[in-house]
Order: sequence, then structure tokens, then C-alpha cells
Amino acid sequence: KMAAAAGAGAAAGLWSEVNRCGQNGDFARALKSVNKILQINKEDVTALQCKVVCLIQNGNFKEALGVINTHTKVLTSDIIAFEKAYCEYRLNRIESALKTIQSASQQTDKLKELYGQVLYKLERYDDCLAAYRDLIRNSQDEYEEERKTNLSAVVAAQSTWEKVVPEDLGLREATYELCYNSACALIGQGKLNEAMKKLQKAEELCRQSLSEDSDVTEEDIEAELAIIHGQMAYIMQLQGRTEDALQLYNQIIKLKPTDVGLLAVIANNIITINKDQNVFDSKKKVKLTNAEGVEHKLSKKQLQAIEFNKALLAMYTNQADQCRKLSASLQSQSPEHLLPVLIQAAQLCREKQHVKAVGLLQDFADQHPANAAEIKLTMAQLKIAQGSVTKACMILRSIEELQHKPGMVSALVTMYSHEEDIDSAIEVFTQAIQWYQQHQASQTRGANPKSPVHLSLIREAANFKLKHGRKKEAISDLEELWKQNPKDVHTLAQLISAYSLVDPEKAKVLSKHLPSSDTMSLKVDVDALENSHGATYVRKKAGKLTGDNQQKEQGQGEVKKKKKKKKGKLPKNYDPKVTPDPERWLPMRERSYYRGRKKGKKKDQVGKGTQGSTTTGSSELDASRTASSPPTSPRPGSGAAVSATSNVIPPRHQKPAGAPATKKKQQQKKKKGAKGGW
Repeated sequence: KMAAAAGAGAAAGLWSEVNRCGQNGDFARALKSVNKILQINKEDVTALQCKVVCLIQNGNFKEALGVINTHTKVLTSDIIAFEKAYCEYRLNRIESALKTIQSASQQTDKLKELYGQVLYKLERYDDCLAAYRDLIRNSQDEYEEERKTNLSAVVAAQSTWEKVVPEDLGLREATYELCYNSACALIGQGKLNEAMKKLQKAEELCRQSLSEDSDVTEEDIEAELAIIHGQMAYIMQLQGRTEDALQLYNQIIKLKPTDVGLLAVIANNIITINKDQNVFDSKKKVKLTNAEGVEHKLSKKQLQAIEFNKALLAMYTNQADQCRKLSASLQSQSPEHLLPVLIQAAQLCREKQHVKAVGLLQDFADQHPANAAEIKLTMAQLKIAQGSVTKACMILRSIEELQHKPGMVSALVTMYSHEEDIDSAIEVFTQAIQWYQQHQASQTRGANPKSPVHLSLIREAANFKLKHGRKKEAISDLEELWKQNPKDVHTLAQLISAYSLVDPEKAKVLSKHLPSSDTMSLKVDVDALENSHGATYVRKKAGKLTGDNQQKEQGQGEVKKKKKKKKGKLPKNYDPKVTPDPERWLPMRERSYYRGRKKGKKKDQVGKGTQGSTTTGSSELDASRTASSPPTSPRPGSGAAVSATSNVIPPRHQKPAGAPATKKKQQQKKKKGAKGGW
């Protein structure tokens, strides 16, 4: 009895210590006291509960869960359900946490709060929204603002990932968290400018809120603003302002935020900006996406996008095996998704295996008919790249849900025209027009009014047939158009033109429906129009051209009448009293009176004067400078002197027959020598 009394007294003292430490927040010291109590009584339920709480407060979730699982007989689900579910939630065992919550006999407010968090993690947004609405409706405490923030986060997630138009919750955006979530919802709707304004407001509220605390530094504020700035950069990227987005992304990375999820998203977005360029930077950034715990911070679609980009980066860096491995893994995770098979096909094309790539795409289209349209479009593109335009057309025409679309019709007609297959092009028009006729007849119960798209296709078909000489086939289309709009003068004119070559009498009858010239005249002030600036310019230009043409015509007429030859130019030293030399057109060497060069005259001049200098008597030996010599044509070597003193390249002259090649070279050497001497 004395021992029991002593033990009870010690336990009471320990419990007092536990209570005091708990109130002070010193859970590590409280845990020591609880362990001492459990040494006295191992099955003390209250002590075990306190131990679990102390471990949770210290962040030892795994150890706390171990205590719960070890003492299942004492710590039943009714007693410890919340603590167990919370440990599982923090250990990212989300499915287990959900089962624990659902198996609890009594759903307390704490369990409902945790239930909302678990549903958000599982991306069951509809159930999560209902859970938070119930909590807000039935709770009145100091955590109401946090619940509203979580509710707005659910709405933002629905808008972003499920493309659900968010409803107006009527929440007053008094905090930066609420503004941020509202901006995310607007981004999901594509309202980027409004979202940017919300983010700017969130930044302002965040600065105001944190600056009120004197212990918070500017670095702490920038760290808190990192997620807001990251979302701003994302909007810039969506708007095409990639340089601004890249600069802001890199600023955030330099801050080294502790949120691995934020870093992974920013790194992924930088990789998408780099694409197939700057792959070295992308390979460094991709390491941030592999950080520990990233998979628990991001949504499934975010993680999937990161994996897709990893596969594409492997392809761009010529890591074929890695690319195939990643894309195959993605395909096994999401068999119905298009991107993995498209990445595999792209890798095969880089390896010049186009046939294999088309076969891979065809197999996917057969297995997943719902996604066949996009796959077949890719197959057609590959066929066009190979030069098989006709096969590409066959693939495109097999996409039944797109056959009637104007874009598809235009593409097919263009490709068939390129292949000069006019019949197939007309058949494409015919099938599309028939589809609209059947579709509209079923909708309008036989009234059969033509839609603008339908009429546009008929007009394009008629123009195409007229262009390629199929006037008989074009007549039925033109008549249909004119029937829909009898006041369309342009269509009537086309119809008359077509009938004029097929049935002239019919053309005459139709021409009576053309409006008279009086009705077609426009009430225009002709004088004002002619005196306008543009008209004056055109008139002056036309008059100038007309005057030039008239002068040319008059000049041609005079030449024909007079047949007068133009006077030739005479040389400057021409003397009409002297008979011109009949051999003046021949080179000097070929003339009958040429006697050759006189020898021995220059021997006594060799070695006299400076290097490269010439004697005064050299001009006397130049026959072209004598007054008595007849005028001659320019000498072929005359260009050498120009090239020695100017950078302009002289025109090339034809060398006269019989002229020695060495003479020109000697003259060039002389000139160069003279220049060098000075």
C-alpha cells in the first residue's frame, strides 16, 4: 500500500508537469514526463493519448502512428480516430486517412475539417466543396476565415483542372490568400487581365499584412510573395510575354524558396519556354522537378505535364532510349492519353522511321476511336512530309466528324488541286454540301433554310468549278445561290457568264433580270471626286504616261516617213579638206603603211634618271599623239593606267587580233614602278 501510494503521488506530480509543459508549448519536455507515467502504468489510456499528441506536435508522425497501431486494444478508433487519420494524412497515406475518417463512429468537427483536406488531396473537388460548405454553415469560431480560404481554393482548382465555371461564393476578398485563389479561378476561365489585377491586389495585401509584424524581414516578405509572383509570370507566359516571364521565374529561383512544389512548377515552365533551344539550361532546371516530396505537393495533371516535358527534353537532347522509356511509362499510366504516343511517333520520325511512326499512330487510333481524329491528323501530316499527298487526303477523308468542316474542305481541295485531281476536289465539295443539306433538313423539319456556312460552301464550289472550266457543274450551284438571294447581282452575273457558253438563249433570258443602268448609277459628286487629291495624282500620272506614249508614236511615224539617218560623230581633229584614211578602222599593225618600230633609239637612254622614270622623248614615239596620224579606236591597254590610280574596276576591252600580249604587261609594269618610286 505504501508503494502504491508513493507511485500515485509521483504520477500526480508528473501529470502536473505534463499539464504545465503543454500550456507552455514545450511538448518535448512533456513527452519525457508522459514516458515516466507509462513506466508506472503501460496501459494508461490518457498517457498514451498524450504521448501521441506530443509526438504529433514534435512532427514525429511515423512514431505517433506506431504507438497507435501498437496499442489498438486500448486506443480504439473512437478514442484516437482523429490523431490516427491526421498522422496518415501527414505521411501522405491519403487513402488510409480517408478510410480511418469514414470508419469513425462519431464525425466530430475536427474530423470534418480533416475530411475536407483529404478530399482536396484526392482531387474530389465536388465532395470537398460540399464538405466545406457544411462546415461554414454549422461552425462559428475563430477559424472561419481559414475555411473560406479553403473553400475558394477548391473553386479555383475546379476552374483550373476541371474547366468548371466557378460560382460566385460572395466571399469578401479581405486577405491576400482569398485574392490569390480568386486570381487562379480567373486564370482557369482564361480571364488573364483580370487575374493579373487580382494578383497585384494580393501582393499589396500581403505586403501590408506582413509589414505590420516587426519581426518579419524583407526577405521573409519576398519569400511569401514568391508564389504570387510565380503566378504572375505564368500569366505573362500565357500572354506571349516570354522574356518578362523568364526574368521573373529566374528571380524567384534565386530566392531559393523552401516550397519544392513551387520550384518544380517554375522549372517546368522555364523548360516549356526553352523548348528545343537552350537544352543545357533545361537539363539543369529539370533537376528541380525531381526533388523529394514534389509528388505530394502537386496535382496529378501538373505531375503528368512535368513527365511529358521530361520525355520531350530527352528527345531534343537525342536520348532516344530515355525518351522511349519515359513515353512508354506515361502510356501505361494513361493509355487513352494522346501525348505519349505522339512523343513516340516524333522520336521515330527523328530516327527516319516514318512508316513505323504511322503504324504506331494507326494502332492507337484503332484502339481508341474517341481520339482517332487527332491521331489521323498527325498521320496525314507525316504523309505530306513524305510527299504522299494523295494518301494524306485519304486519311483526312476518313475522319467523318471533320469532313464537313470548312477548314477540312479547304485543306482537301487545296491538296487535290496541287495533285491536279479536280474530280476528287469537286467530290469533297459535294459531300460537304450534302451533309449540310441533310443536317439542316433534320433540324428544321423540311423547311431547309441555308446556313451561312452552307451558302459559303456552295459559292466556293461554284467558283472552283468555274475556275477549272466546269461551267455546266457550276450552273446548278449558282442557281441555288441565286434562288436563295435573287437580289445578288454578282451571282446572277456569274450565272449568265456560265450559261453564255452552254445555253446562250438561257443567258439572254437571265440577263433581263439584271438591273438597268439608271438604277445602278450612284449619286456621286463627280467634280468633287475628280478634284480630290488621289484622283488628281492618278490623272496627272496617267496624263504623263499618255503624253509619253503619244510622243513615241509620233516619233515612230516621222521615222517611217522621212527615213533620215542620224548624223555620226566626227573626231575633233577632222579636216573636211583632207580625205580620211580608208584604213583608219584597222589596227596600226595591219595597215599597209605600217613599218614597224624603229630600233636602237632607246639604247642610249637606259640607266638614266630615277628608277621607273621615262624620258621626255617617249611622247614623241606615241603615234596616237601626232597631229598627222588618223584617229583610232581606244587601245586595249588603256585601262591599265586607270587601275593603277583608282579602286574602280575599268571595263574589259576586247583584245585586237594580232596584238602582242607582252606589250600590255610591260606598260602595266612601268606604271606600277613609277607609282612605287614616288
